[in-house]
Amino acid sequence: MKPNFLSQIDAAAMLDQVQSWCAINTGTANLDGLSKQADILANAFGSLPGKVELIDPAQVTAIAADGAEFDKAHGQHLVLRVRPTANRRILLTGHMDTVFPVDHPFQGQTWLEDGVLNGPGVADMKGGIAVMLHALMAFEETTSAGSLGYDVMINSDEETGSLASSSLIAEMAQGKIAALTYEPAALPDGTLAHARGGTGNYSITIGGKSAHAGRNPHEGRNALVAAADLILRLKGMEREDITINPAKLEGGGPNNVVPDHAVLRFNIRPKSTQAMENFDRDLNALLSSIETAHEVSAKRHGGVTRPPKPVDDQAQRLFDLVRECGAEMGQDIAWKSTGGVCDGNNIAACGVPVVDTMGVRGGSIHSTDEFLITASLAERAALSARVIQRLAEGALN
Repeated sequence: MKPNFLSQIDAAAMLDQVQSWCAINTGTANLDGLSKQADILANAFGSLPGKVELIDPAQVTAIAADGAEFDKAHGQHLVLRVRPTANRRILLTGHMDTVFPVDHPFQGQTWLEDGVLNGPGVADMKGGIAVMLHALMAFEETTSAGSLGYDVMINSDEETGSLASSSLIAEMAQGKIAALTYEPAALPDGTLAHARGGTGNYSITIGGKSAHAGRNPHEGRNALVAAADLILRLKGMEREDITINPAKLEGGGPNNVVPDHAVLRFNIRPKSTQAMENFDRDLNALLSSIETAHEVSAKRHGGVTRPPKPVDDQAQRLFDLVRECGAEMGQDIAWKSTGGVCDGNNIAACGVPVVDTMGVRGGSIHSTDEFLITASLAERAALSARVIQRLAEGALN
């Protein structure tokens, strides 16, 4: 039976917020849009009984096409701390950035049919931020609220790996009994993401030696050839527990010059911590072999950004709690493993049980077909509010 305090959740107000927030472009590199969004979110979350702060991003470097390392700018992250001295505390996380840059053609919203809204970030995850906010507003009206503290973190760089917020996530995860993250459901029916693989992004800069392609090619050291050899050897390292995707090769120049420079960018998806560690170790040996075989230099940049997220017994208890709360409200909660990653990976790596798809029902995220099932706004806010109330009452003890 649905608890009475959940009846106050205002679905219309939630939808108004989502539509307003989605009208602001917040591509990860759009610092002006992110700043505007952060201020609006700070005001919205200021309605809760805690202190809201905007935290500067950590320094992040990247590799340019010419192999030079440069600082990559990011937006501020929102943090809210409520009852920080409480004995029982949880963490709630989300992100304000989207994958759609400021010059992307997908900027508007369209009603696909009654109750289905298409727009940038409607599901991933401005809808999820609304779910989080209104769940907490409803929870604060319960008699249990005083016995639970919580931190909220909404970062500006989740879509590019949370490199500018990973240390903040780890800091805020400390001492928490559980965490909820507001990525959209894994399927439009509300199915949750269960275990997740990990991910890592690497850039390899190869330095060769230029020479005339006709007069003295033997004196050159072809960086592109070395990079091509590296690509094939990387693919040869794939196993059942890890996939490797060479994604971009930059370098070269005029046809009559032996290229002395190349940058290879690739992604890995390890399914286990062991696979992740084995690859990182074996990569060093592979690069050494490439250097010797082609008489080039090979410098690596990057690494694993999100470790795999297995579901241990403690985490399974949290999934079971979410399912129990859903059953109270007539929601059939299921889950499935996925190859996707999110900040839930980072939280789980800190030893905190996490369910990371507590956001809205929708789909086609990261595309111009992204959609939100608007009925899920109040539905999922009610689910979260009840889960948080149960945690306050001692669930997972």
